[in-house]
Amino acid sequence: MPSNSQNKPLKIAYILLIHKNPATVNALIRQLSNNSNADIYIHIDKKSCNSIASKIFRNEKTIVLNVNIDTRWGDISLVDATINLLRAAVNSGRQYDFVCLKSGQDLMIRDGFENFLAKNRDKIFMNAQRIEKNDKHSYFWKIKWPRYARKQHDSALNPFRILRLALVYLYRLGINVRPNPDVFPMHVHRGSQWFCIPGYVAEYIINFVDKNDWYYNSLKDALAPDEYFFQTIIMNSQYSVNNVCNNLTYIRFGEAGRNRNHPVILKMGDVPEIEKSEKFFARKFDPAVDNSVIDYFMAKFPANQDYPLCE
Repeated sequence: MPSNSQNKPLKIAYILLIHKNPATVNALIRQLSNNSNADIYIHIDKKSCNSIASKIFRNEKTIVLNVNIDTRWGDISLVDATINLLRAAVNSGRQYDFVCLKSGQDLMIRDGFENFLAKNRDKIFMNAQRIEKNDKHSYFWKIKWPRYARKQHDSALNPFRILRLALVYLYRLGINVRPNPDVFPMHVHRGSQWFCIPGYVAEYIINFVDKNDWYYNSLKDALAPDEYFFQTIIMNSQYSVNNVCNNLTYIRFGEAGRNRNHPVILKMGDVPEIEKSEKFFARKFDPAVDNSVIDYFMAKFPANQDYPLCE
């Protein structure tokens, strides 16, 4: 339920999905650890767990999940990992004011995030646009997608990518060759998967998922359900009026080729636009592409202390 106290110190649970670049993950952990009332829950992709788990900074603020899911683009596995993170925060008994889902390739780019949330304790920060039943994007959940079509294929000539485009093309002609029989009777809302929500809304999501198996089953073969699974739950609830449709994260999407509609790696040349956005976070960062932009934001928002590697 909404908090009645506006004077209590704000408690935040940051929940992180990570799969690569432990250096960037550690930079983000250091930034987030500056808040003495924040905890950090981490899910490591099963594919990379053995190679990066020992390189992740650990301290009294970090909780690394002991269940590792093989997460893949476009697949329900990203939802599964997020549910596990939400469940860990909700079941911790720590009564968080906010739960914020971030990527391991995010960085904090602006100071004052905790103060901002303290002034907006009951607000939901999530991109969520209502999609009508006949919208051109409704194929995401109205088609029962084969697993090989729910993967990211970089080459435009990849046969599975061509097959996916063919299924979309036919759908838009009114021909659904693989209809999803479990399409749910709710208004679908879609947007970027990243969010920051009040703790009681996180608890509502977990309760909804636990009591409504039909909802999960209706999306388990959908395409990119992480972009509407949580949005649809919230926007069909009593809490929808509190959503400001802003996930507070700067993302620049590619416009052509393999990066089309995917976040591009940010570089030093992007700094003016990043800072002009007045967001609190940005993604994606990759030290193999441009480490100087990571150094820039780490120097701007330095950590209070260093933390040792886990044993």
